[in-house]
Amino acid sequence: METDETPRVLPFQLQFDKPVASQIKFAEWNPEKDLLAMVTEDSKILLHRFNWQRLWTIFPGRCITSLCWRPDGKAIAVGLEDGTISLHDVENGKLLRSLKSHTVAVVSLNWEEDGQVIKDDSVNNSTYEDRTSRFFPPAPRVPRMPGLAPGDTGFMDDSEDSFRELSNSSYQRFNILCSGDRDGSICFSIFGIFPIGKINIHNLSIPTPFATEPTTYRLSHASISKVALSKDLCHLIVMCSGELNHDEIESAERQLGTHGFHCLLLDTSIFWKRKNELHQVAQQASNIEDLIEVIRTSLSVMSKQWKDAMHTFREKFDSLSRLIIDHGLDSSPQEEFLSLLGGARTSPPIHQFLVNSLGELGVKRVSKVVCGAGKELQHVVLDHLQPAAEIICFRMGELRGLSRWRTRFQGIGLDETLINNATEKSGILLAQVERFMRVLSSVVQQFSNFFNWLLKCIKLLMQEPSDQLLPYNSELVVIFLKFLYDQDPVKPFLELSEVDIETEMETVQRVKELVHFGGFSDCEYLRRTLAEEFKQMESSFKEAFLMPFTTISRKMLCKDVLPLFALPSSPASLSVTVPMSVTYYKDASTGFIGYISFQIPGDSSSNIANCIGISRGFMHSLSNRIDESSSLEAILLSVPDGYHCVDLSLYKDGQIVLLLNETTDASESSGESCMMIVQANELPFVSISRSSCVNTWNLDQLKDSVMHLQLGNEKVRNIPHSVVAPLAVSASRGVACVFAARKRALVYILDEDEDDASDTE
Repeated sequence: METDETPRVLPFQLQFDKPVASQIKFAEWNPEKDLLAMVTEDSKILLHRFNWQRLWTIFPGRCITSLCWRPDGKAIAVGLEDGTISLHDVENGKLLRSLKSHTVAVVSLNWEEDGQVIKDDSVNNSTYEDRTSRFFPPAPRVPRMPGLAPGDTGFMDDSEDSFRELSNSSYQRFNILCSGDRDGSICFSIFGIFPIGKINIHNLSIPTPFATEPTTYRLSHASISKVALSKDLCHLIVMCSGELNHDEIESAERQLGTHGFHCLLLDTSIFWKRKNELHQVAQQASNIEDLIEVIRTSLSVMSKQWKDAMHTFREKFDSLSRLIIDHGLDSSPQEEFLSLLGGARTSPPIHQFLVNSLGELGVKRVSKVVCGAGKELQHVVLDHLQPAAEIICFRMGELRGLSRWRTRFQGIGLDETLINNATEKSGILLAQVERFMRVLSSVVQQFSNFFNWLLKCIKLLMQEPSDQLLPYNSELVVIFLKFLYDQDPVKPFLELSEVDIETEMETVQRVKELVHFGGFSDCEYLRRTLAEEFKQMESSFKEAFLMPFTTISRKMLCKDVLPLFALPSSPASLSVTVPMSVTYYKDASTGFIGYISFQIPGDSSSNIANCIGISRGFMHSLSNRIDESSSLEAILLSVPDGYHCVDLSLYKDGQIVLLLNETTDASESSGESCMMIVQANELPFVSISRSSCVNTWNLDQLKDSVMHLQLGNEKVRNIPHSVVAPLAVSASRGVACVFAARKRALVYILDEDEDDASDTE
């Protein structure tokens, strides 16, 4: 309470007034640190400290349409116009992961973690231990393509642990990244990396829970503005514009006046009820997807390296065929080499090729390229591909065990048959890796032996001493000339090929017999290449992980709809931008209570235009409908005359910050503005009676009880500039950042002496 000894101070104290190079269209404070992420009009992401020191700038190369922080502040999610969601490291802006969950622009992002914290860690079952680290070293990284500098491919450096920390969710609190796109699709990802569900608001059957008879509606021409998960992950509030139509009424007979702005309430309680099971599945599956990327890139790197090496070999040795033709001979290069190996008279073309065309230096160069490529392939397999395949097998074994716990995991779609099939495919891939290594080792050995023999021959032809050269095996030279000189047994393993790998019938029969003793039921893998096996394994994983995705998607239903205000039925209204904010506050009796605030546009067809609407208790109104009462309350705040709302943000427990511009006929950059704090939890909320007809605008009931805001009665800070959206408010730090129309950023600190005093008491 204010006294004479406590002088009244301005609620906002100006801390900085800094120029910005480009106008800002999105801005979000880090939930844990004094960091502000901003997106410019030209889609650059800037990260500044509170003192306005810039830490980094990145440019995704595509238009940015949304932004949000991970709850722990260690990563930031960026929604792009093409439907991609990219995750970036807070330390340096490095790209950690890209998800293509949508096909159109991602217009809203919300990343929420489980707010129900159990104080006693001994009974907190939400912490899931990943046992992989007990048996395996850290997972391998994606190999770099040879010839590229670090960072050229977007891969993480070995010294950076951000990507590993993003994937290692063993001891993270369970969290969900929710994203909404322009076409009405909403996607859910556990830890921001494992897709677990998708719905489209156009396909939702929208009930009227307060109707005497069951009635359902559909939403058409809808455009999502905001999505917000509750702190307990049980509900999702969707703010959208669109037209509500009765399911059973033909389009020609549909009631008019239902086009406007609506608030949908979706039941996402499956995330809370099954968070332990979802945590475990997401932990294994997301790490498996990381390892799949390691294998995919490894195969790509190996294929390119071997292809380049074989190109060098063919480029040098194809000239021998031309020399044989030029000398009028009808023999093949293999025959000429075999004749030389057998001690017969050296023909002119082979002499010219070895002494003049190839030479000792040429043999050494080709040998270095081919044998070096072989060794590089072996390193990629041993350091990346094989460890990834081994860890995948272990993690699939963990999932296989979970899938057999049907009472807990069948309800989230973990199908035992599909998991068993994927487990077998991962085992077959590991067997193919071992097989490939044997083939590669043999091929490299024979190439090396062939080049040693050629060096010996060149020395003899040039009558130079050759005692210092490495020895060679004549039988291996013969095998090389017959089977490897004009063939490449390594290439088919690294590329998708329709040619079957030749396998002895005895080996095939032995593999079939092993089925009875627990061997692979798929005996045809011996005829497939490594690349084909990887493709089949990846396909089996997608099928197995699609089942939980589909199961969870079906269990998310619409429970209620709250029509807010009408909009003109025009194409322009489909893209209307409405300042809004959705925040959940802790309530002792009901757990979490949701505050929804929004501006009613001045061109709205409603008679409550240019007002600020605030509602609370929307999530809990359903539980009270049996008692014929409603916990839904709302209030309308009339914006002071001569002003219009630019943006708003709910701030801490029951406070709302309004950013108001002075209405003027002059240019956008002229005039003044103000920032206002309203103590929302002290406002005279009015209980709203819910109608069974969704084309009744509920807020129209409040038109006779509108509360008029007065600049002299509220906490107000005048700003000597015209301002534009966004308004970035940090509830944890008590900081607000506004952006002037003249490309300036103003940072204010909220004075909370009165609030702190009351909290202490």
